[in-house]
Amino acid sequence: MKIKRIVFILLSLAVAGRLSAQDNNLLNMLNDSMSAHKTRTYVTGTFKATHIINTQTIESPAKNNLDFVIQHRFGQLNSGSYNFFGLDNATLRLGLDYGITDDLDVGIGRSSYLKTFDGYLKYKLLKQTESGGMPVSLSLLGSVTDYTQNEPSETYLNTKYRTAYAVELLLARKVTSALSLQVTPTWLHYNLVPTVEDKNDVFAVGLGGRMKITKRMSINAEYDVVPKNQVVSTTVHNSLSFGWDIETGGHVFQLVFSNSQSMLESQYLAQTTGTWGKGDIYFGFNISRNFNLKKKK
Repeated sequence: MKIKRIVFILLSLAVAGRLSAQDNNLLNMLNDSMSAHKTRTYVTGTFKATHIINTQTIESPAKNNLDFVIQHRFGQLNSGSYNFFGLDNATLRLGLDYGITDDLDVGIGRSSYLKTFDGYLKYKLLKQTESGGMPVSLSLLGSVTDYTQNEPSETYLNTKYRTAYAVELLLARKVTSALSLQVTPTWLHYNLVPTVEDKNDVFAVGLGGRMKITKRMSINAEYDVVPKNQVVSTTVHNSLSFGWDIETGGHVFQLVFSNSQSMLESQYLAQTTGTWGKGDIYFGFNISRNFNLKKKK
């Protein structure tokens, strides 16, 4: 009887040990599976609006969201008291941006500057992650502009010759909770240029950033560089702009100072003729308002 009891105890311990080993193996497999499928956390709020100032940011309206954008620039500050230092004159752009998906949006707009229509598509290729992995966000933007202002000396110009295109890579990183930076290489194509010396294809690069100063305010800046010998017939200056962003609930309000009058890529990048040194500064503002068009269930 004693031998039977000893054998029974040994068998029980062996079975218990085997079951414990199986449980540990199953637990390890479960932990490995959870680690392999851990959800990535993406960085949000790199910028608070779809424009740094003139340059578009990587930000887009969410799926089924509509952004209504108003961009307004007064005349030059150095235009004198007769024009009330530019306040008597103004350039306005109205735009609508719609999120087809969370990563793809489409936009249209109309600007009073040269009576220009514009449209664009923007797609987010990469998203910055919070805990390593992807260090930057990257979006691809393609836009088209067509100005319709009638000029007696250019009656021969049809839509084809009034059209220009832009392709941009928007490469951004949220460095800290307060600082965000973006680099924007751009290719422009003009169907018609003033002289044969001017290039139909123009390359430019933009540098921009946002520095948060309070919970709802930030200072923005952007500088766009156009290498020389591309636009010859006109003296073109690099666009330099500063802004002050104020978040007010569903609105983002930006106060703007820039030496560029236009707010479209094909115009402010390669057609800016004003300089800060001579007081060719345009004061204005951007306002964006978001609307959620998703049907409630």
